[in-house]
Amino acid sequence: MELIVICGATATGKSELAIELAQTISAEIINADSMQLYRGMDIGTAKLSKSEQSGIPHHLLDVLEVTQDSTVAWYQDLARQMITEIHSRNKSVVIVGGTGLYIKAILDDLNFPDTDPQIRARLTTESEELGADALFQRLEELDPAAAIAIDRQNIRRVIRALEVIEITGQPFTANLPREDSSAYPNALQFGLVMDREKLTERIDLRVDLMFEKGLVAEVDSLIAAGIERGTTARRALGYAQLISAHNGEITEELAREETKRATRQYARRQETWFSRDARIQWVSAAQRRLETVLQKINSRA
Repeated sequence: MELIVICGATATGKSELAIELAQTISAEIINADSMQLYRGMDIGTAKLSKSEQSGIPHHLLDVLEVTQDSTVAWYQDLARQMITEIHSRNKSVVIVGGTGLYIKAILDDLNFPDTDPQIRARLTTESEELGADALFQRLEELDPAAAIAIDRQNIRRVIRALEVIEITGQPFTANLPREDSSAYPNALQFGLVMDREKLTERIDLRVDLMFEKGLVAEVDSLIAAGIERGTTARRALGYAQLISAHNGEITEELAREETKRATRQYARRQETWFSRDARIQWVSAAQRRLETVLQKINSRA
């Protein structure tokens, strides 16, 4: 039974390849996109509909309300339980997504310390008094690699990274698992890569399509469901911008353009994050992706 990871930047075609691969090797799919965990966040996260899932079982989709927050440790435990359960049925597993820290949490052993309530409270107060940008700049100075992996708008994770740095006296990324400590040493990771100009074009088209499919109405319904009370879901790309538009802070058209810009920036951070893992085998858009991946899987057998 295989454990295959399909990762890479947003809009590179990960979901499509994952379905083709799952159909071919008789696998089930586990989601590794932190925002697809949320119920109701469908259009803006490019979540596949039931028909688009092509009959392949998908796990860890729609498991949280938008008012709830996820943690890496919680996700790790859930995902590993799911892998064990699927393998027990003699089925292979395909993990697909672009949240690099979640994928690393599945494959490797985490070494994060417990929280320190006093440090956490002080950093939270500082974020309120100085602003999120000030704390993110501090993170950039103390741990540039962590600043690449963490969205500057996700103040909860910025605070957590600074908390770990203060508790351990080490960079946040120094507490990440080593690549030689994998819980699944036989897992294969494939990263999808695309020409930057082509990827930019795909991102812009995807955002336009999301707006045409009703992203504004989706965000309005989630505001009614309490998304602004959550600290994770409300920061999602597209959702954060449209929440600002809903509150009269920016126009809807500016929200669309800001979503494109923020998504392009996010894609660059994803590329940088995944490029640090030497275990990932890269597959370009110019290749026959499914054939390339199957060839590499079979050559290992």
